[in-house]
Amino acid sequence: MEGVLADGGTAGLVCVAGLGISGRAAARRLAEAGCEVIVLESRDGEAQRAAAADLAGLGVRVRFGPPRLPEGVSLVVTSPGWRPDHPALTAATGAGIEVIGEVELAWRLRSSGAAPWLALTGTNGKTTTVRMLTAMLAAAGHRALAVGNVGTPVIEAVDGPYDVLAVELSSFQLHWSSSLAPRAAAVLNVAPDHLDWHGSMDAYAQAKGRVFASAPVLVFNADDPWPVRLAEPYSGARRVGFTMGSPRPGRLGVVDDVLVDRAFTAGSAYEAEELATLADIRSPAPHNVSNALAAAALARAHGIPATAVRQGLAGHVPDPHRIAHVAGIDGVDYVDDSKATNPHAAAASLAAYRSVVWIAGGQLKGAEVDDLVRQAASRLRGAVLLGVDRERIREALERFAPNVPIVEVADRESGVMERVVTEAARLAASGDTVLLAPAAASLDMFTGYGERGDAFARAVLALPATRPGHGRPPHS
Repeated sequence: MEGVLADGGTAGLVCVAGLGISGRAAARRLAEAGCEVIVLESRDGEAQRAAAADLAGLGVRVRFGPPRLPEGVSLVVTSPGWRPDHPALTAATGAGIEVIGEVELAWRLRSSGAAPWLALTGTNGKTTTVRMLTAMLAAAGHRALAVGNVGTPVIEAVDGPYDVLAVELSSFQLHWSSSLAPRAAAVLNVAPDHLDWHGSMDAYAQAKGRVFASAPVLVFNADDPWPVRLAEPYSGARRVGFTMGSPRPGRLGVVDDVLVDRAFTAGSAYEAEELATLADIRSPAPHNVSNALAAAALARAHGIPATAVRQGLAGHVPDPHRIAHVAGIDGVDYVDDSKATNPHAAAASLAAYRSVVWIAGGQLKGAEVDDLVRQAASRLRGAVLLGVDRERIREALERFAPNVPIVEVADRESGVMERVVTEAARLAASGDTVLLAPAAASLDMFTGYGERGDAFARAVLALPATRPGHGRPPHS
């Protein structure tokens, strides 16, 4: 290790903010690198005490209680959960102490022969895309691992036995990163999300754009104004767009039912190479095809052949709660897209179905839903709303879809999902899709979107095979 400070020097006392997964990983690695480490943690539960005991063996101190910046700190490594205006972080920046995240720390601590990174970010589709990318890399014979926001901390894998890392990055992680230089970087899409954390849409988008800062190949969604705008300043990099339409030279896109590369072909820029077909993508909804194109562009930037792109897509199994078909009952399909935790994700999910009874609500995190409801209005056959911000969705429905029947479920207990599904089933007719695409986070009622999706699936599977007394007649 050459150092972890911005100037390449070695930090003395390092303060790690938060004892979560990334905080524990950062503390462990810093201690192994010879740094003195103190961790600040406001929660004082059994899990936190166990983690502290584990780290104590490495000489790491954990301080429980209200977080205050210790004396003598030369570097702060913060958790993504800590907002930039947290008093301990503002105290550090005010004192001229650098604040970074676990991802930036991993980049600084990697060895000279460490695996290159293929990095991506976006409001939605990150995990699906990074999984697709990893599958493509593996199909080409590379030892690859998906890391970062996807679950495995980057710092645990940065010097592991891998040929390449597929790195999913959140806006929180990128906010605290300054020197990342992946081999190629992608921005999938940008829509309002986490505005309560970043403070404004512009600040949120600029955090996403940091992934492009030092990458030689920039992959951007040519159908989304924000990624196009974020890539524009980097005229010295190779900029590769992807589109759901027919691609011009230098881009990837779709022709009929074929994914086509016109950016990384060996011949002239006017040649095209077939990468895969829509049939190779599990759940070829438009936003999933866009994810596949982004993954393919990153893979091709790393020299992956078209055959491996196709094999990777064909072998990719979507993670749970991402447009997962739960059951078909009386001609009605029930689909779990609990991962649609913001309006942009919900809009993509709703656009994949012709006739929808929509289950929505939860924590909107400052996001607006008017555009979502306006765009989806013609597809909606009914709506069942739950969660703390359901009233805002109801108001949007009343403005832009006044003829859509609405059922509000005020109960805030997690067991209420049985009633939600029963009401949705009553509104649905043969040919409809009952779609859980909440457009909101879940922590007002559930431990996470996974628990919410599981509750939905259990309630669907508990429905009778034949449901008398539908709210509407079947479609003709």
